[in-house]
Formats: sequence, structure tokens, C-alpha cells
Amino acid sequence: MAKEAADKITPDLFQAERRPGRPRTNPLPREQQLRLNKRRQLQRDKAKGLRRVELKLTDELYAALTEQADAQNISRSALIENLIKKAMRTK
Repeated sequence: MAKEAADKITPDLFQAERRPGRPRTNPLPREQQLRLNKRRQLQRDKAKGLRRVELKLTDELYAALTEQADAQNISRSALIENLIKKAMRTK
């Protein structure tokens, strides 16, 4: 069977073809890159003295926090931290 240039149904014939697009600059697969980046992020946070806390919020509260954070031009996590600090001072 001859190789047909327009036939993309049989990918095994086109394995050696280079596809156009962004060149691969990192030798690691994407999954390993993400794992490494996450590890580095955790190390940076630990060096800054930060700890991870997870919350489950309703959609309404999440939207209100996002809106208030945007109004104050800060991140949502910074807003939550400020609210917790303020609540801790009042006790």
C-alpha cells in the first residue's frame, strides 16, 4: 500500500512526520513537569512560612469573596487571611 499524503486515518504511517507547532524545550513529560513545579511551589511556600489550608464554601460565599477581593484589588486568599486575622483580634 502506498503512502497517501492526505490520508491521516492510518497514523502508523505518519509516526515519523514532525508536526508543526511549538518546539519541545523540556525533556521531561508534562506530568513530571507538573509534579516538579508543584514540589518547587511547596518548597517556596514552606520557606516563606506558609501553610496550606483547604476550605469548602458555598457558591454564594465564594462569589462574594471573589467580588470583595476584586474590589480591594487583592487576591482571594489574602482577603480570607485578613478576615481571619481581624476575627482573631476581636476575641
